[in-house]
Amino acid sequence: MSAASAPRRDTRGIVDPAELLTRVRFRRHTPAPELRPYLEHYWLIDWELTEPYATHVVPHPSVNVVFQRYGPLDGPPNASAEASAEVAGVGLGLFTRKLTGAGRVCGVQFRPGGFRPFAPAWPVSAWTGRRVPLAEVFAAAGGEEGSDPVSAVLSPDADHARVAALDAFLLAHGPAPDPAAEQAMELVELIRADRGLRRVSLLAAASGLSARSLQRLFAACVGVGPKWVILRYRIHEALERAEAAGPAGAPDWAALAAELGYSDQAHLVRDFTATIGVPPTAYARGVSVP
Repeated sequence: MSAASAPRRDTRGIVDPAELLTRVRFRRHTPAPELRPYLEHYWLIDWELTEPYATHVVPHPSVNVVFQRYGPLDGPPNASAEASAEVAGVGLGLFTRKLTGAGRVCGVQFRPGGFRPFAPAWPVSAWTGRRVPLAEVFAAAGGEEGSDPVSAVLSPDADHARVAALDAFLLAHGPAPDPAAEQAMELVELIRADRGLRRVSLLAAASGLSARSLQRLFAACVGVGPKWVILRYRIHEALERAEAAGPAGAPDWAALAAELGYSDQAHLVRDFTATIGVPPTAYARGVSVP
C-alpha cells in the first residue's frame, strides 16, 4: 500500500472554492509517515468574518475527525471560545456550514477505508451520515495521559504545532493492522483513478470478489456501498468541470454524461441537481446554491 508524499492540491468536492478561499485561510498538511497510508491529509481552516458566510461541500467517501472552536482565536478555548471534537461519518448529502465571527477547524480526512484501523470495534457504516462526539468513538480521547486533545489541537497558532498534536492523538489510537481495510482502500483508489469502472460488476471483475462480497467489504471499511462511491466520484468530476468552464463556456453536458458512464444527459442532470441543489447549467452560470 502506497503512502502519498504530499496532500492533494485540488478543490474537488468544494462548491464554489474560489469564493470560499477569499473568506477563510485554508491549508492542507501531511501527517506523520506512519499515518500516511491511512490519511488523505490534515485540513486547517481559520476565519474572522464581518458577515456570515455559508460554505458547501459535496463529501468524499471519507470519515473525518474534526476539532472545532467558535469564538476568539487568541489563547486556549474557554467560555468565550466554544470548542469540541467529533467523528464525522461519510456524508450522504450536501454538507453546509454557516460561518460567523471568528473560528478555527482542524480536520483529519481519512482515505476511504482508512478509518477502520483506528476504530476496529465497529463497521464504518455505523458512522455514515452521523456526527458523533469524539469520546464516543475513542474511549480515551487523548494522547498522553491526562491531556486534552481538543485544547492541544486547537490552541496553538502555528500550523506545525497543530499537526504535531493531530499526529500524537492518532498514533495513540492506532492504526491496527487490517488487511480488509487495505483492500478497501485499494479498491476505492481504483474507482477514483479508473473512469472505466462505471458499474459494480466491473469492479467485482477487477477485484475478483463477488458483488455481495464487495458490499460487505465496503460496509465494514468504507461506510457506503461501491455503487455510491462510483456515483459520488462522478458528481465530483461534473462539479469540477462546471467550475472550470464558468459561465462563459459550459461543458458539453451530453458528452460529459457519456464519459462518466451515464445512460443519458438527463440522468447526470438529475444526480447533480439532487446533490448540489441546482442544475449543472445553472451552477456553471453562477447561480447560488440554496
